[in-house]
Amino acid sequence: MTALIVGAMAMAISPVFVRLADVGPFASAFWRVALALPVLWIWASIEIKNSGGHQRDLWQLTWPIVLAGLFFAGDLFFWHLAIVNTSIANATFLATLAPVWVVLGSGLFIGEPVTRATISGLGVCIAGAAVLIGSSYSFTPDNVLGDFFGVMTSLFFGAYFLVIRLARRTLGAGHIIFASTIITTIALWVAAMVLEPTLIPQSAAGVFALLALGFISHSGGQGLLALALGSLSAAFSSLVIFIEAIAAAGFAWLLLNEALNIWQGLGGLLILLGIWVARPKS
Repeated sequence: MTALIVGAMAMAISPVFVRLADVGPFASAFWRVALALPVLWIWASIEIKNSGGHQRDLWQLTWPIVLAGLFFAGDLFFWHLAIVNTSIANATFLATLAPVWVVLGSGLFIGEPVTRATISGLGVCIAGAAVLIGSSYSFTPDNVLGDFFGVMTSLFFGAYFLVIRLARRTLGAGHIIFASTIITTIALWVAAMVLEPTLIPQSAAGVFALLALGFISHSGGQGLLALALGSLSAAFSSLVIFIEAIAAAGFAWLLLNEALNIWQGLGGLLILLGIWVARPKS
C-alpha cells in the first residue's frame, strides 16, 4: 500500500516537470522513459542477482511485457494529444476513467474477481473526481477530438494495469518495468521524431526537468506501481489514478501557484473515502 501511495505522488508531479521542460510534449514523453532506463537497469540487475538469475534474463520479453510497453506508450501519446486538443480539466477527468476499464477487464482478461467493496469505492472515487475536476469540465464541439483522445488515454492506462498485474505473477517488478520501458522508449522515439521539431532541451532547467521526469515520475512512479501490483489487485491499484488527481492539484498549488477551491477539497475527501471503502480487508 505504501508503494502504491508513494508511486502515485511521484507520477502526480509529472505535469509540473512537463511544463518546466523546454521541449514539446512528445519529446518530453520520450525523455521521460529514455532517461529512466539506467536507473531501471540497476534495479533490475540487483533484483535478478538476488533471485539467482542471469543478466541475460533481463532482456526476456514475454508478451505481457511487450504489451505493457506498447500500452504505456499509447497512454502517454494520447494523453499529450488530449492536452493539446481539449482543456486540461477535460483531459484529466476523462483519463480518470481508467479504473472503470480495469474493473471491467479484471475478471474477463486476467481472471481476477472484483469485490463489491472495490466497485463501491470506485463509484465514490468517480464522484470525487467529478467534484474535484468536473467544475472545470466543459463540452464544446471544438473539444470533441481532444475528449476522444482523453478516453483513449484511459483505455491504454487501464490495459497497462491489467498486463502489469498479469506479468507480476511470474516476474519481478524491476525486470518488468525495465524491459517494458525499452519497448515504450522505442515507440515514443518514433513518435517524437515524426511529430517534434527538436528533441534537445535548450536550457539547464529543461534538462533538470527531464531528468526529474525520468528518475522521479517514471522510475519512481511506474516502478513502485509495478511493485505494488505484485500483492494488490489490479482493480484496487488502479484507484491510484484518483490519488494522482489530488496530488497533482496540490503540487500545482505549491509549485505553480494555481488556486485551490472548496470544491477541490471536497472532491479530494470523497476520493480518499472511496479508496478507504475499496481497501483490501486483509
